[in-house]
Amino acid sequence: MNLASYACDPAHSRGRRYPEEPAPTRTAFQRDRDRIVHSTAFRRLVYKTQVFLNHEGDLFRTRLTHSLEVAQLGRSIARTLQLNEDLVEAIALAHDLGHTPFGHAGQDALNDCMRDHGGFEHNLQSLRVVDRLEESYPQFDGINLCFETREGILKHCSRINAEALEAVEPGGVGRRFLVGGQPSLEAQLCNLADEIAYNAHDMDDGVRSGLITMDQLQEVGLFAVYCAQALQDYPELATPNKQRRLLFETIRRMLSAQVYDLINVSQRALRDAAPQNPDAVRDMPPLLAFSEDMRSQSQQLKKFLFRNLYRHPQVMATTGTAQLVVRELFAAYVSAPHEMSDSFSAGIERTATVQPDGNAVVCVVADYIAGMTDRFAAREHARLTGKQLLV
Repeated sequence: MNLASYACDPAHSRGRRYPEEPAPTRTAFQRDRDRIVHSTAFRRLVYKTQVFLNHEGDLFRTRLTHSLEVAQLGRSIARTLQLNEDLVEAIALAHDLGHTPFGHAGQDALNDCMRDHGGFEHNLQSLRVVDRLEESYPQFDGINLCFETREGILKHCSRINAEALEAVEPGGVGRRFLVGGQPSLEAQLCNLADEIAYNAHDMDDGVRSGLITMDQLQEVGLFAVYCAQALQDYPELATPNKQRRLLFETIRRMLSAQVYDLINVSQRALRDAAPQNPDAVRDMPPLLAFSEDMRSQSQQLKKFLFRNLYRHPQVMATTGTAQLVVRELFAAYVSAPHEMSDSFSAGIERTATVQPDGNAVVCVVADYIAGMTDRFAAREHARLTGKQLLV
C-alpha cells in the first residue's frame, strides 16, 4: 500500500485503550477491521433496516449492505488519494454498529425516550458498542480498537457527551468536539462515502418499492443528466421491460460522477494545503469535499428524497408504528428490567458504578433496545404488550 505522508500509518497509531502485542501478520487497522467483522453487533446489521423495515421486503437495503457499500466506495477513493484503505474499511464497517432497529424512526424514538437522560446519539452508541458493549475478550470490555478507528466512528458528538468522554479519556476521541479541529482524512472520506451511498441506494429502494417513479426522478438534475446519457448510449433501455437496467445504469453513472468529483476536488485541496503528516490534517479545515456544483446537486437529490420518499404517507405510517414499538419497549423495560436478557438486566448494577446519577436502568435499557434487530424488537414488543403491530 503506497501511502501519502498525510495518510494514517498503522505503525504510528496512537494506540489502543488497553495495550496489546502487535499481530504477527496484520497491521493494527487490519486487525480492527477483522474484529469489527467478527463482532456480534456487525452480524445484527443484516436485520437492521434503512428506510424500509425488515418485514416489508427481502431486497431493500439493510444497515449491513449499506455499510458494505460505504466500505467499497471508501476503499476505491482511498486508493486514488493514497489514504489508508484498511482504516477506511474499518471505519465504514463500524460506523452504524450503534444504530437502532427501524432506521432513523427508531433512533428518533429512542432519543425522545432518553431526552431527560442525555438523549441518544447513534454515533456515540457505535463507539459505546466497540468500547464497552461487545463481550469478546476476557481481559477487557469491547473490542479495543485503535484511536484512529474510534475517532472515525464518532462522526458527531454533542458537547455534553464530548465532555464526558474527555473526562474518562483526556485528549481522546472527544477532544475535537471541544476545541475544534478535524478527524483524519480517512474519517473525512468515510463521511462522504456514506453520503454517496445512501443517496444512491435510497433512490433504488424507493423505485423498487413503487413509492417513487423514474418519471418523478427526472425532477432531480443529477438523475436527469445521467439518465439522458444512458439512453443516448443505450436507446433500447427506453423500453418498459428494461427500466430496471436503465435505473441501474443511471445510478452507476451518478455514483461515478460523485466519486470523480470528490477525488478531483480533494486532490487539489491536498496539493494546496500540503499537510506533512496526519496530525497536520487535524489542524486544517476539511480537505476532502465535493465541488460546489456537485454539493448543490446532491442537496437537490436529498430534498427530493425527503419530500417524496421519507415523507411518503406509507413510509410515515410505518415510521409511526415503529416509533410506538420503541417507546413502549422502553417503558416496559424501565418498569420491569428483569424482562431484558439476563446479561443486560445483570449489567444494571455494574453500569451504576459509572452512572452514579441514577440513570443506570435507562442507560442499560437504551443499550438493549439499540442492539435489537427489527424483527427481534417486533417480537419482544408483541411478547410484552400482546400487540402485533409489525407483521
